[in-house]
Parts: sequence; structure tokens; C-alpha cells
Amino acid sequence: MQDQMQRDEIRETLREFMGDNYLFGDIDRLPGDEESLLEKGVVDSTGILELIEFLEDRFGIEVAENETVFENLGSIGGLTRFVLAKTGATQPVG
Repeated sequence: MQDQMQRDEIRETLREFMGDNYLFGDIDRLPGDEESLLEKGVVDSTGILELIEFLEDRFGIEVAENETVFENLGSIGGLTRFVLAKTGATQPVG
């Protein structure tokens, strides 16, 4: 139950960040949790760098170069799982 609450909180934090910073408040344009943020035009390569900085600052994690793969950073669902893994819940990809 607490894991689900933590997952939901991380997911909502990520959705809010993306809505505010990449879609300028137009959250209706946010893709589904497993849809590609790149393919849907939400982020580009510069946006990924900003996203990594946000993850490190907001969640107190370090994103290693070998962790910057689609499975970790390519979707809201992937990002949520990655943050959970980095904070101790499961193992990240990479």
C-alpha cells in the first residue's frame, strides 16, 4: 500500500514537472504513462538534460551516464520506476 502511494506521488510530481516545464500547463497533452516522451514531442535532447537535473535535485538521486536509457527516462512510467529503484524500491536498468 505504501509502495503504491509512493509510486503515485512520484508519478504525479513528474507529470506536474513536465506539464509546467515542457507543455506550459497544457497537461492534456501529456502522453500516457508508457508512451514515449520523445515521440510525443514532450521532450527533446535538451529537455532530457533538464529532466535529469530535476530528478537529481527533487529526489536526491544521481543519474549515471549508463542509466540514461529509454527504459529509465523515456516515459512517465519508466521515470517513476527509475526513481523508485534509485530510492531503494527496485533495481534500475543500466
